[in-house]
Amino acid sequence: MLILPIKKKWYNMILSGKKKEEYREIKPYYRSRLYHEGFLDQYGLPTQWQSKVLFRNGYSKSSPSFEALCSLDIKTGREEWGAEPNKEYYVLKIMEVLKK
Repeated sequence: MLILPIKKKWYNMILSGKKKEEYREIKPYYRSRLYHEGFLDQYGLPTQWQSKVLFRNGYSKSSPSFEALCSLDIKTGREEWGAEPNKEYYVLKIMEVLKK
């Protein structure tokens, strides 16, 4: 399962249902991680795959966390959710929060 640390602001917004996407920069580090979880194909394109992602508010194993069912896209994000204008990201679309 993919484990991603996120800041408290975004963590709380996702849990409340206000934020429906999480962004990661398009870099080799995330490409590798997303590929190994089945979100990207061998060419670096998003698959139709949906998978569980563990979002953690911090880096410690004891930090608050939740699981969510997510799919992946590559597109620009929303500024109010932390994206920079006109910049493309790996966008994890949060389909459903599974465990809190």
